Order: sequence, then C-alpha cells, then structure tokens
Amino acid sequence: MTLTHDTDTDTHDTDMHETATPEPSAAPRDVATMSMAAALNLALADAIEADRDVVVFGEDVGALGGVFRITDGLTARLGEDRCFDTPLAEAGIVGTAVGMAMNGMRPVVELQFDAFALPAFEQIVSHVAKLGNRTRGRVRMPLVIRIPFGGGIGGVEHHCDSSEAYYAHTPGLTVISPSTPQDAYSLLRAAIASPDPVIFLEPKKLYWTKGEVDTSVTAEIGTARIARDGTDVTLLAYGASMPLALEVADAAAAEGRSVQVVDVRSLSPFDDATVTAAVRSTGRAVVIAEAPGYASVASEIQARVFERCFEFLAAPVRRVTGFDVPYAPPKLEHWYLPDVDRVLDAIDTLHWGDDA
Repeated sequence: MTLTHDTDTDTHDTDMHETATPEPSAAPRDVATMSMAAALNLALADAIEADRDVVVFGEDVGALGGVFRITDGLTARLGEDRCFDTPLAEAGIVGTAVGMAMNGMRPVVELQFDAFALPAFEQIVSHVAKLGNRTRGRVRMPLVIRIPFGGGIGGVEHHCDSSEAYYAHTPGLTVISPSTPQDAYSLLRAAIASPDPVIFLEPKKLYWTKGEVDTSVTAEIGTARIARDGTDVTLLAYGASMPLALEVADAAAAEGRSVQVVDVRSLSPFDDATVTAAVRSTGRAVVIAEAPGYASVASEIQARVFERCFEFLAAPVRRVTGFDVPYAPPKLEHWYLPDVDRVLDAIDTLHWGDDA
C-alpha cells in the first residue's frame, strides 16, 4: 500500500468514524472510566498479549514505566523481552525498530519528549518513511513511534514542542493525535495493527484527563470525528486543542452561537470528506492548534478547506495557533497557547449578518 495525503472523496460516510459491532449473543462490552494514560497502557498490554510480534521499548519504559508512566507495570506483567529499556540514543532506538520491522516484528517505541525525537529524525524520514516505497512494497514497516507532544505542563526547553508538521509533511508516514481516552485506546490499537509506520502523537497535558473506554470500539485511521454538532461555525482541532475547542463551543453558546466541533485526529492521511461536509454545513470555520501557524498543519487544513468549500463559505477561514517564536518558557506558556478569548475573537470576525 502506498500512503498518500489526499483521501478526498464525497462518498465517505461521516457517521462511521467509530463502530462497535458485537453480535447480539456477544458478552457485555468491557467499558471502564480511565485516564488517557491508563487507556494507552491498556492498549499496549492488549496488543502485546494479542500478538507475539509486538514489543515495546524506549528510554525508561521498563521498570520505571516511562516518564509519564504510560508503560507502568508492563515489564513486570508481560516480561522484559516484551517491554524493555534502551540506552539514551533515539537514533539507535528507531534504527533498531526499523530492523525489527523489516524482519516481521511490530515494534512500538517511545521517544520521551517531542524535541527528544529530533535526533532520530533522519532515521524516520530516510528509512521509516521510505523503505516501503523504495522496495515497491516488498519490505513493510509495521512500527509505531509514540511521541508525547505539545505544551500545557510547564515543561522546560526541549520538553514542550509541537512538531507535527515535520511528520505530516513526510510522505509514507501516518500521523495520528488522539484527544480522548477512547481514541487513545482505539487508535493506538489500530496503529499497532497497521502494516505501515505510524507517528503517534500523545498530548502530554491530556494524559490525566478521564473518560469512558470501550475496548470493543474500533477507530479507523484516516477519519475525523464530529465531537459536537452545531450550525453556525465549525471549529477544527486535534490533540491538546480539542478540550479548548469544546470550551469555546460552550462559551459561544452563551453568546448565541451554535458551534460545531470536529476532532481531526488523523493528520495524515487527512479526512477531507468529513471536514468538507462539516464546514459546508456551517459556512464558517476556525482551525485551532498549539503549533506555530507558519507552514503548519493548521495552514494545510485551512488551505484544504478553502479549496473544497470556497463557494460555501460566508467568511475567510481563520486560524488560532501558537505564535511564530520558539516555545515559551513555563511561566509564559499561557500567553503562547491559544485560549478561549483568542478563538472567540476569531469567530467574531466571520462576517456575521447580525453584526452592527
């Protein structure tokens, strides 16, 4: 399979983003309330138990359970041959995963923080993304690279970054960012099952948010999710920006605006059909993302919406993003990250007929 960025089609069923399909005689669904961190931990454990070729490794993921404790207890429960520590060498970690994937295994690696992944970037771009195409599909890369990303935790330099544009720009990589515990579980299971390489971006500040997780629910890679219905304006967000989008929807409702919220969640491949249908239904759109706005995923979303929805738009598509500066230090990050007021200000510019 050759991965492409464009999945534009008018026949995509926007109601089939997530499907639970137990037979009438099936056992009751396994539903529990848990944090995103716990959902990721459960997805890794279930994947390891389901497939002997799945292994998890990275810096401090073994006995410590990872910096964010995503792999907590996996080594003790499943053995150090299935979840183990590596030296502090990101390029070596990813290079080892490439060799494993070439030989039929399904490695899942953790690169502790977003900016820590950059030493492995050459491996990711030159080998992970290209081997399938280089060999005309004879060599597959069924590996997942998990990267905690984004801000909101008061991290110091190199510990908070939004590097999704680097990966989404690279053909051959699937790029996913969940925003709920359910999607964290379902999308990670889908990523591990994929025959092609996946960059799995985990929003750090959402690790401890809680929600229901149904392990029978599946999520299809390459699909967006309608998180809230609305008729006046569509907010497009992903990852850590999703709670903000929902908060804005509540605030806008108090001002008489009905806000639709779309969780993009799959940055590449991108679900043009769902996003296009959503924006066409409201005629107005705002894209929200933590990363700097210039040459960003937000820029790409904005461009795709303009190209596919121009005749339906009542106003230009706006973006609310991080600023085009290096990520702010901890005491200043609240000035850097998008907030409710900035998004509401963007909504107010969308040529409303009731404006004075």
